[in-house]
Amino acid sequence: MKRSLLPLALTVLLAAPFVRGALPAPDADDGGITLPPGFRALVFADNLVVGKKVGNSPEKLRFLVVAPNGDVYAKGQQGKIWALRDTNGDGRADQIEEFGPGDGGTHIMFHDGYLYHSSRTAVYRQKYIPGDLVPSTPVEVVIHDLPAERDHAQKAFAFDESGGMIVEVGSPYNVYSKPDRQFGAKGFSDAEVATFQQTYGGFWRYDPNKLNQTQADGVRFSTGHRHCLALVWQPASKNFFMTMMGRDGMNDIDPAHYDALDNAERVAEEFHLLKQDTNLGWPFSYWDPIKKARMRGPEYGGDGRTHDDNPAFDKPLIAFPAHWAPLQMCLYSGTQFPEKYRGGMFLAFHGSWNRAPRPQAGYKVVFIPFGPDGLPIGKTASGEGNYEEFATGFPGVDYFTNTRDARYRPSGVAVGPDGSLYISETERGRIWRVIYTGDLTPRAGAHATLVAPQTYGAIGADTPGGKIYAAVCAACHMPNGSGVPSMQPALTTSAVVAGDTDRLINVILKGPALVLPADREKFGNVMPPFGAVYTDADLASLINYLRKNFAPSVPETTAAQVAAQRAKL
Repeated sequence: MKRSLLPLALTVLLAAPFVRGALPAPDADDGGITLPPGFRALVFADNLVVGKKVGNSPEKLRFLVVAPNGDVYAKGQQGKIWALRDTNGDGRADQIEEFGPGDGGTHIMFHDGYLYHSSRTAVYRQKYIPGDLVPSTPVEVVIHDLPAERDHAQKAFAFDESGGMIVEVGSPYNVYSKPDRQFGAKGFSDAEVATFQQTYGGFWRYDPNKLNQTQADGVRFSTGHRHCLALVWQPASKNFFMTMMGRDGMNDIDPAHYDALDNAERVAEEFHLLKQDTNLGWPFSYWDPIKKARMRGPEYGGDGRTHDDNPAFDKPLIAFPAHWAPLQMCLYSGTQFPEKYRGGMFLAFHGSWNRAPRPQAGYKVVFIPFGPDGLPIGKTASGEGNYEEFATGFPGVDYFTNTRDARYRPSGVAVGPDGSLYISETERGRIWRVIYTGDLTPRAGAHATLVAPQTYGAIGADTPGGKIYAAVCAACHMPNGSGVPSMQPALTTSAVVAGDTDRLINVILKGPALVLPADREKFGNVMPPFGAVYTDADLASLINYLRKNFAPSVPETTAAQVAAQRAKL
């Protein structure tokens, strides 16, 4: 770890409480994003994750927090933490240090004199000493050995006014069913779901001042979650608010009753007031933002028309559009922004990855207004809470189906002591500082680039393998095989697709986790085994489709070759 030596006078100054001075000069193009009139932005830091890996996995920038003296801390998905300081007052970080346990994670917060951060399996803290950019105090383990399987392993946490801490253990499934994410999946029984939810799919409450706790030391606070990273305590109403990520792939499970449009539009990202014993209805149901109703999921007997009227399942205050992927949410506690923003919440949406072949959506920061009572205001005609777009233009294009075409994907939001809003993005590691200047002169916008809809001429689209790819594989790997950064690998450059045939067959039959090396690059979505779903001839056709499109000149695979590997299972 590299440390910078600062003059004593500067160290003393940095240890002092933050005193608001003149706002920095914004960038001419606001750092490439578009903001409401009166707001401007500048790039606080850039390229923090370019070229950085932990093992074989590329680092992605995630959540932010700002210290009382204005230092910014950014958490990486693979566990690294960046500490950033502006030493000359120009609004840009000129001292950047790296530290952290390096075992994954997303969340980071200050509370009661400590810097807290989480990994996939633990929550840590370090005593905060004003003036220290990198904490000089030892790492303390608050909670360890939390479950972390497959998907949704990042651990969100927050604190209430009494100092209690709630921590989420998300579901490792899209929907708790057998098989998961596959045609014909069937949900488990009520009793099996109840047992599963003793460990997964909820928040647990802990005393953060007790060290070396396990999940058994917590008390279950809420249940019926899929995965929730956007979590904030609202001090005026004395409540937690959170946003849950909705489910995927209804048309993959039951194409007789759901189509690609249902997948793209009909599963809300749900914003809830979270109290003790709140049940959000997962895995049995989902919220349809168009019908404005809770619907039964296909794994549990749903058909796209059957409502789930279980009174135990909470109704969202806001139903955000499908697949926008809510990440960090923060309370606006400053006074720099106009009055309407004070006490409200900013929410970063990472953006969709599985709406293809329709254009992707999200990729923005929205603002949710709250009243003096600490509750959302501005109800729509349907009775739902309101929100407004705040920061847009992150992708750099207005229409795209391939997530790799998005220039930036928002991830973190945090408020500085002077009331500035900091926004992070995952792909390059850029951090913006948003300020309010009061200049209401309309601006042209930084992303007025309109590109034509993308098309892909597949070879063999009408074969059984081509149809399987379009129905099952394209949502994750994209129709053109480009994959989704951090979610699913590209097939166009895949050594598995172009390599040994027996290995490729076994990856499809068993799933990559049982076939490929343990130290391979990991992705957010785990491909399930397909051996029990398709015939030998179907899988041979799928492999031939993959290779004709993404690894040409490789010999064709026969059903007999698939059968030979299946016989070894």
